[in-house]
Amino acid sequence: MTKYNTENERIKRKYFAYLKEAMRNSEATIDAAAKALARFEYHTKHKAFKAFHYEQAIAFKKQLAEQKAQQSGEKLSKATLHATLTQLKRFFQWLAWQPGYKSRIQYSDAEYFNLSDKDTRIATAQREQKTPTLEQIRHVVMTMQVSTDIERRNRALIAFTLLTGARDSAISSLKLKHVDLIENCVYQDAREVSTKFSKSFNTFFFPV
Repeated sequence: MTKYNTENERIKRKYFAYLKEAMRNSEATIDAAAKALARFEYHTKHKAFKAFHYEQAIAFKKQLAEQKAQQSGEKLSKATLHATLTQLKRFFQWLAWQPGYKSRIQYSDAEYFNLSDKDTRIATAQREQKTPTLEQIRHVVMTMQVSTDIERRNRALIAFTLLTGARDSAISSLKLKHVDLIENCVYQDAREVSTKFSKSFNTFFFPV
C-alpha cells in the first residue's frame, strides 16, 4: 500500500505554513493537524485530496468511532473524535479555496466531518479537575526529605507551585529575576517564560 501521496504532501506543507505564519498557531496545533490528516490518509489509502467526496468523511467518521486507543484498548474518547474531525474540517474548508481544488471540492462537504450534537456536547463538556487539598500539599511539603540539594530543590518546587499556582511549563522556564520577594509576586514575562497563550502577567503569592 502507498505510504504517501506526493501531491498531498505538497498541499499539506502549504497548509502547515498557513497555520504557522498566517494563523499563528503553535507547533502543538500544527502537529495535531498533521496527525489528523495522517489518520484520514491511512483510511483512504492515500487517495489524492482532489478526489475528496463527502462520503469519505462519513466513512472515516464511522471508522474512527470504532477505533481503539493503543494504550487503553478502549474506543477513542469523544473529545479525541471531536478534535480529530475538527482539524480535518478546517483543512478541507481551507482546501476548497485553493487553486486546483476549487472546482473539485465543495466547501460545504467539510461539514460532513461534524459529530452529532449529542456527541459534540459530550466532547466539549467542561469537567471538574481533581486537585489535592491545601492540607494534603502542606503535608507533602513537611514530610519530604531535605538531606541533599536535589531533595531541597524538589521541596522548594512544590512549595513554589503552591505559592504561585503557576503552570509546570512556566515554572520550568522561570528565572530568579522573575521572583519579587518584596512584592511577594512572580512576573511571568512571556518573552522568557512559557506562559499560556504567551501572555505576560503577575502572579501574587497565595497566602499559605
